[in-house]
Amino acid sequence: MAPKTAPRPAVKREFVHPEASHGKKKPPKVKPYVIEPISAFYIFLVANLIAAAFAPIQDCDETFNYWEPTHYLSHGYGLQTWEYSPDYAIRSWLYIGLHAIVGNLRRILPRSTKVAEFYFVRYGLAFSCALCQTLMWRVICSALNPRVGIFFIMALVTSPGNFHSSTAYLPSSFAMYMCMLGAAAFMNWRGGLKTSQGMFWFAVGGVFGWPFAAALCAPFMLEEGLFAILSDKERFIEALVRVSRGVVATLVLVFFDMCINTFFYKKVEIVSWNIVKYNIFSETGGPELYGTEPWTFYFKNLALNFNIWFILALSALPLFLVQKMFSRSPQTFQSGLRPVVFLSPFYMWLAIFTLQPHKEERFMYPAYPFLALNAALAMHILLSAFGHSDPKTLVGMIPAKLKLFVVGLTMLLSIDIGLARIWGLYSAYSAPLSLYSPLNEDGVGGPGDSVCFGKDWYRFPSSYFLPRDMHAKFIRSEFRGLLPGEFSEARTGFGFWSGTWLPPLGMNDRNEEDLGKYVDLKTCAFLVDTQYPEQQKQPGWKAPPNEPDYVADTEHWQEVKCLPFLDAASTSFLARALWVPDWDVIPEQYRRKWGRHCLLRQKR
Repeated sequence: MAPKTAPRPAVKREFVHPEASHGKKKPPKVKPYVIEPISAFYIFLVANLIAAAFAPIQDCDETFNYWEPTHYLSHGYGLQTWEYSPDYAIRSWLYIGLHAIVGNLRRILPRSTKVAEFYFVRYGLAFSCALCQTLMWRVICSALNPRVGIFFIMALVTSPGNFHSSTAYLPSSFAMYMCMLGAAAFMNWRGGLKTSQGMFWFAVGGVFGWPFAAALCAPFMLEEGLFAILSDKERFIEALVRVSRGVVATLVLVFFDMCINTFFYKKVEIVSWNIVKYNIFSETGGPELYGTEPWTFYFKNLALNFNIWFILALSALPLFLVQKMFSRSPQTFQSGLRPVVFLSPFYMWLAIFTLQPHKEERFMYPAYPFLALNAALAMHILLSAFGHSDPKTLVGMIPAKLKLFVVGLTMLLSIDIGLARIWGLYSAYSAPLSLYSPLNEDGVGGPGDSVCFGKDWYRFPSSYFLPRDMHAKFIRSEFRGLLPGEFSEARTGFGFWSGTWLPPLGMNDRNEEDLGKYVDLKTCAFLVDTQYPEQQKQPGWKAPPNEPDYVADTEHWQEVKCLPFLDAASTSFLARALWVPDWDVIPEQYRRKWGRHCLLRQKR
């Protein structure tokens, strides 16, 4: 009779917490990249430099809330919005000062001009963004899959969204940079958890940039909390220490930002709190005063700016769950939870801002890297399903070359659509960045001249494009909201930028018109106006009382320079969304219609 075999002891399945930040045993160094990190950095940098050189200014907030205060710090004058009034103080001078320092570096180099300063700041933003993108890409390759990293690069560099956001001088773009660094820290478990570092970078984006962007770290913090609860006492205490370090770092950042803004506003101000208070707890209407949009706004906008990548980003979580359901590989709690955490920020951000009545394209900027990550992971899942399917199934019966052709064609179509939109935007709206060059020529203008703006006030690219001591002014148009004023050029107190703390006249947070912002047309040496011939051909067309056709008024004005500018009101949706060539084979109703964006000089 065979001896009895002792029963095997039951295997106890325990939750294994990730290696602590002081990990005793470091994993071996590996190179999980399809391409070298330096090559990825160059790819990102080239795409961003193209955006820096050619991207039109999409949002007048970029001009009046960021470029103009920077011009004031560097050159002593500029336009001022109500947000910079010490009575409201909802803009950070620390954020402005950092960019002013970069611009002033250009002034010590040869052939320095104000336009050169403008583009030098943009090139600095391009470099910073490329560095952040590369760091996040490296972690994606390590934590997920090198192929996911390749698609991450493709989703960003070929998208119009990156063309807009990568070099925009906006807090939402700065927050996007910091969110990439924060996500990279949270996602990278090599050498232990880096919670405090991740919290620090998200805090930098929230405190120095846009406070709401810090919410994107919520899924990572929930992951940290869940792992801490499921761990033993020692690991739980280590998690508390990491979070405590992140909180302390955040408080230090808030204090530093407060000190800088206290210097400029001459009173204690926590700007990040002022922004939250105005946008959420305002009693005067808050941001909704500047317009509301339907819930579909971001879906349409993201579809234009990311095309197929946006669809993939929306489908990432369902595809991952289906993959897990049918996967035959051994699964653990962590292997299932981590990708869900990575995918969550985009869905969370899209849901939160879709519910907000006031919507703007720039509000989505911090989530762009997460959209690209979702889309890359979704594409990876789809290719894995197509490439490793059972030959007995319908998908498995499709020839490999046909699959490759379909995937390649889809990617090529996506790239073509993205490039068509990028070129369409540049060719349609870049005129304001090139219009003012004649002002720097001898005999065209002089110090003390005014360049006036009527209905085109929001197209002004900034005082960086005007020669020294030439000021931008406003004449009355049909617009009835609050226009910017001017920083005081007085020298009182310490003599440093007194305009930052002297209360300006005529400011309010209700978007109510102030007649003191206008000048008489006779005082304008130059005027910027746009003429739309297609609109004037319409039966019964008549110019509004405060917006006459100045370009046609050759008795009082002469053209200095005119450039083509898209007539959006007369152009079909397809031709507005993408570049459509002006070929004879294209039906007339689908071609782009053009106006003339002109710099005019008053005849004396």
